[in-house]
Amino acid sequence: MTNARITSIEWGTLVGQRPREAGYNARLDIHGLEVNVPLVRLTTDDGSSGFGPCRTDRDQAQSILGKTVDDLLSPSGSLSPQAIAFEFALWDLIGQQQGKSVYQIVAEQNGKHVDGLFKVPCYDTSLYIDDLHLESDEAAAALIADEARFGYEHNHRNFKIKVGRGGRHMPIDEGTNRDILVIKAVRDAVGPKAKIMIDANNGYNLNLTKRVLAGVAACDIFWMEEAFHEDPVLYQDLHEWMDKEGIATLVADGEGQASPSLLDYAEKGIVEVVQYDIFSYGLANWIETGKKLDQWNIRTAPHHYGRHVGNYISGHLAAAVENFTFVEWDEVATPGLDGSAYQVQEGEVLIPDVPGFGLNLDESLFQKAVKENGFTL
Repeated sequence: MTNARITSIEWGTLVGQRPREAGYNARLDIHGLEVNVPLVRLTTDDGSSGFGPCRTDRDQAQSILGKTVDDLLSPSGSLSPQAIAFEFALWDLIGQQQGKSVYQIVAEQNGKHVDGLFKVPCYDTSLYIDDLHLESDEAAAALIADEARFGYEHNHRNFKIKVGRGGRHMPIDEGTNRDILVIKAVRDAVGPKAKIMIDANNGYNLNLTKRVLAGVAACDIFWMEEAFHEDPVLYQDLHEWMDKEGIATLVADGEGQASPSLLDYAEKGIVEVVQYDIFSYGLANWIETGKKLDQWNIRTAPHHYGRHVGNYISGHLAAAVENFTFVEWDEVATPGLDGSAYQVQEGEVLIPDVPGFGLNLDESLFQKAVKENGFTL
């Protein structure tokens, strides 16, 4: 229990940069090189502080000023509705107060214990549609394969490929054929042991999904993500077809504006990997949902993209959820944010056993961001 009261709130946005510009997906234009990383730091009257990703404004922040930590995030992990925007900073703050990592705290709350080094599988999520300027399918496939090799050289052993070129950016046949060639080229580049996922961002329909999975059957695709908008009839059809074809690819969905019925589909087994976004869904909510998914033998794999810090916070969930499958890793370097305690090693993230989330701020750069684009209460 802690009755420490929040006496200071500082909010500002740092700016990170990817190793290369992230391109298109099946729906959206170029995602770009820069990444905005909005952060809030909470300080209490006992001198403790914690920070984490947060989108908020002065009025919302004012509503928690003077509240106790327990008012906002209870010792059992229950989160107050008014604290949702500040959840990750609260977890970090509690970790600092207790001298424990967040993963240790959530493990204890859920009757689990973590021994030794805590490593969680991850995947390189950077293989976007970066080839639309190329006329040759072979050149396009070679480009994305080179990007996968870059990830492999940086210790990734699992990869997610954006597909769905024919959904918007190319004619259907030409785009779908290029998708298939790209997938095959990446498999050749990273070898037979790597897990490969493909993500269509709802750019396929049922028949295109079958066409692509048939065309890359020898590539052993681990999951097919957001093939089309969630539909139990079409997903059931896809499962029946895959069973007949001997294709063991999992169906993954839920990262964006997920169907309200997604968990019903998961309970029935027609969605086998649930991917609610770690930021919008939250850690406390994910823990409770993950326990349900464990009971149904459904995989947990939170989406995160474009705010950097998800690389680090997502894996802590694995200490409470048995079927946690992957951390989505979006490589970014953000001046002012130090995540060097986390290391990608042979396809796994080593999560540090240090208080809170194990991240550090450069005080001068954070204060510069607070002054230029944020606020202090």
